[in-house]
Amino acid sequence: MKTDIASHLEFFVLLARHGNLAAAARALDLTPPAATKRLSQMEARLGVRLVNRTTRSVSLTAEGETYLHHATRILAGIREMEDAVSSSRSVPKGLLRVNATLGFGRTTIAPLVSAFAQRYPQVEVQLDVTDRPIDLVETGVDLAIRFGSLPDKRLNARRVMSNRRFMCASPRYLEQHGTPTSLDDLAEHNCIVHRQNDDAYGIWRFMHEERSEVVKVHGALSSNDGDIVLGWALDGHGILVRSEWDLAKYLESGRLRIVLPEFVQPFADLFVYYPNRRNQSARARAFIDFLIEHFTARGARTSESAGY
Repeated sequence: MKTDIASHLEFFVLLARHGNLAAAARALDLTPPAATKRLSQMEARLGVRLVNRTTRSVSLTAEGETYLHHATRILAGIREMEDAVSSSRSVPKGLLRVNATLGFGRTTIAPLVSAFAQRYPQVEVQLDVTDRPIDLVETGVDLAIRFGSLPDKRLNARRVMSNRRFMCASPRYLEQHGTPTSLDDLAEHNCIVHRQNDDAYGIWRFMHEERSEVVKVHGALSSNDGDIVLGWALDGHGILVRSEWDLAKYLESGRLRIVLPEFVQPFADLFVYYPNRRNQSARARAFIDFLIEHFTARGARTSESAGY
């Protein structure tokens, strides 16, 4: 059974995450009045107000932000301690918090979590999907699954899958507008821009014969959603840069064609990254191994079918 302090810390972290008392109460199987009473008791014991309340939501005060910062670290430390001393450490069980990007998390990681839960029924998985990368150290998340380079040098990472990027367009677009033969030709084409986080807008980077080249592209369509821009390319609206993970089935079917393959884009390898902890839990190791097993098998099938 958890100690009172650990229970209060978990309650406050959930309250900050959900932003309202009712949701935090549901997550802990409490009644709303019980949740309100617990928060009041915490504030009375500390002698400060931790949150600002409205009828529908709460926001953290400066003291609440400090409390949350320490609470997430303490809870992570407790879990690490229990993993380190547990005699059943080799058996995956307990709570595992996983973060992934919105679209990829919904379409790919969520079904994998379902399969993982069937294999390891003693593991409770909380999957959060967010547009931007999160701070694992501050939020207490165990694992994050992201494409691209490691965002935080405080973290460890394992490469789950190699993933190249290509320029591509539909046959219809290329028939109507011609196929580029050099990067300079891109200035005469509609380029579909995928806006991602803080990347410079419309800047495409390439390596060619050991030289780095940068091109500013233009086009009528752009979006921050990868599925949307891919759909526009399939509809014949222009040239797009996407990863082979997204393109494989369309290249195989002929609905898209690679453009200027000799100009290499920065890779978008898939990583799972995690805080720098010496005693990684059995559930985290099991989940990472499960991901790598799945993507290794899928990558081999994709390469065979697409002729890579």
